[in-house]
Amino acid sequence: MELLEKAAEVIGESLAGQDAYTAPDVTMKFLSCKLAKQEREIFAVMFLDNQNRLIEYQQLFYGTVNAASVYPREVVKAALSLNAAALIIAHNHPSGDPEPSSADITITGRIRQACELVDIRLLDHIVVGNSCVSLAQRGQI
Repeated sequence: MELLEKAAEVIGESLAGQDAYTAPDVTMKFLSCKLAKQEREIFAVMFLDNQNRLIEYQQLFYGTVNAASVYPREVVKAALSLNAAALIIAHNHPSGDPEPSSADITITGRIRQACELVDIRLLDHIVVGNSCVSLAQRGQI
């Protein structure tokens, strides 16, 4: 197991049974360990229960060095199959620049709208690069 994967596992285990995934700094550490050193863009989802505890982390879409196709329908489908009450979505920028693009903001809005139709809360979209940017902290969710 890669060192960063092990670090993410340790962070996840330390939060077991807590609602700490509502704290952006802890969530960013977890996602950074999962996504920061990837060579291509990966779009991931943290599926959470009603107490914001992690049900499952999944990497749903894979792209190239600068883009990944993301389908809100598939995000909602996966959330419903896991009976998730809330989501945190994330993706990496292999370039290292965590600044969200206009496409990142657009897909966040589309996923938020799709989730609202089935009463699933979208808590955050985190972009991972050399550091992390939380769209929720910026008021863009």
